[in-house]
Amino acid sequence: MSATTHGSTLIPCLRYRDAHAMIAWLCRAFGFEKHAVYDDDAGGVAHAQLVHGHGMLMLGSVRDDAFGRRIAQPDETGGRETQCTYVIVADCKAHYEHAKAAGAVIVDDYAEKDYGGAGYSCRDPEGHLWSFGSYDPWRAE
Repeated sequence: MSATTHGSTLIPCLRYRDAHAMIAWLCRAFGFEKHAVYDDDAGGVAHAQLVHGHGMLMLGSVRDDAFGRRIAQPDETGGRETQCTYVIVADCKAHYEHAKAAGAVIVDDYAEKDYGGAGYSCRDPEGHLWSFGSYDPWRAE
């Protein structure tokens, strides 16, 4: 196995209709931190990088370009997703309470898991599905 010295080699990419608002919300509700934000000529986000621990999320504004035509937004698919980002958090119960208070729509309540740790799933204000948990598959139990 190989890993970079800076973080994960897998980086989820999302598009948002109001990327600036979602960057602020993701930082406030989920604990992400801005690494880089590049605006586009239309007042949106051309590209942004948010970090959480050693992980990163890249995102930008919804736009009609080659990449954008390959991605459907949750409101275009009845809320169904073909993937979900899992984020490891140290205190899952506190994270759950904070995200819920910030307006995350909880779809799977906080629960202790049979395989170890605890977790929950929610949707952000634009409907993207997220999973948070204290289970860390890299850490030996």
